[in-house]
Amino acid sequence: MTKPADAALSDEGIVRDDYALQRVPPNARYGWATVAVQRFGLLSALSQFLLGATLGMGMTFWDAVLAITIGAAILELAAIAVGVAGMREGMSTTLLARWAGFGRYGSGLVGVVLAVSLLGWFGVQSAVLGQGLAALLGGPPVWVWSVLGGLVITAIVVHGFAGMAWTAWITVPAFLALAGWAIAVELAKQPLGDLVASAPPGPVISLAQGATLVAGGFIVGATISPDMCRFNRSAADVVKQTIVGITLGEYVLALVGVLLAHALRTGDVVAIVTTTSGVVGTIVLVTATLKVNDWNLYSSSLGVTNALDTAFGLRVSRAKVTIALGLVGTALAAFGIADHLVGFLILLGVAVPPIAGILIAEYYVVRRWRADLAESRARGELPASAPGWVPAALIAWPAAALIGHFVTWGIPALNALVAAFILYAVIGRLSAKPRTT
Repeated sequence: MTKPADAALSDEGIVRDDYALQRVPPNARYGWATVAVQRFGLLSALSQFLLGATLGMGMTFWDAVLAITIGAAILELAAIAVGVAGMREGMSTTLLARWAGFGRYGSGLVGVVLAVSLLGWFGVQSAVLGQGLAALLGGPPVWVWSVLGGLVITAIVVHGFAGMAWTAWITVPAFLALAGWAIAVELAKQPLGDLVASAPPGPVISLAQGATLVAGGFIVGATISPDMCRFNRSAADVVKQTIVGITLGEYVLALVGVLLAHALRTGDVVAIVTTTSGVVGTIVLVTATLKVNDWNLYSSSLGVTNALDTAFGLRVSRAKVTIALGLVGTALAAFGIADHLVGFLILLGVAVPPIAGILIAEYYVVRRWRADLAESRARGELPASAPGWVPAALIAWPAAALIGHFVTWGIPALNALVAAFILYAVIGRLSAKPRTT
């Protein structure tokens, strides 16, 4: 591995930082299966059971299937588009954003927004993890288990992609075993036809609301696809891992959650899993939570590392940023923000998609900095300069978020993403290239 001339870190430190502020070189990339298990790991956890249970409480089985289909299609298209860009350039989401619509300082703002959202998810998952541990082991209060779980995840993420890959290879198969056990034990108690035809036990959720929950629940994961896909070797690998991961995660796991909610008449995911498979299920549930939550913290650390570089010129170790953010996210878990999960999902469903829309519009349509990216990519370096602010993004991002929030027809997440794409593409085509800094 060649050490960049301006790197202040040792070679070992560069690996641990996972190229937070530089391109991932070809010799540091992985086969598609290693990255795919990480992609599936993002969806093979409590969040998908919770999502499925939420849908099952308010929708019939077939309405839930339609909502998942619409939401998954949005996610796959967005994840593939930004993921291929990340793979080609070897850059994280926020680093790529410097030359993909947002500019140097705008990318720092993107990093902050994503970090806040992801730390929220980190807190949600850590809180539910604490509930699972308390149900299994008893002992100290739930918040103590949440803190312990958050600290363990922080220790994993400090070691970067390689350590997280090992976690995925252990936790993903374990979670699949849990899903199979849940289906075999609980769903066998009632005829499948009765569950599919049964009415939802809770307040009705509309199709638009259901699809928004699906798309909004993983829209951050789709938007940050470059953080993961920069370790891929080809566009074909990105497509394969995205389709396999999202399809299995959304359809298999979420629909199991729907059926379990109909069978047990509750949307409490911890109760569903512990009722279904007891101590073993809770152990596997806890293990699986580690996998999805490590990516929340990992991408948050990349975003903050980029923001510190853009705002203050500070090249801070990603590992140190991870520790700081892990402590903050763990504190959030102790305050019980999991109770606000559904509202949080809906908020993400309209606030985050514009980021992906702008990235896609600039990289594939406007292409203002594609030549700079291609020339520097051949040298394995970053472009020599980046725009400071990009006015088109400053207009398109908030405008699209407002459209997603206030327009009542259709799917808010899709409305916001498409609006950002169109607004940026039009403004970008009409505007002159901003002066670089």
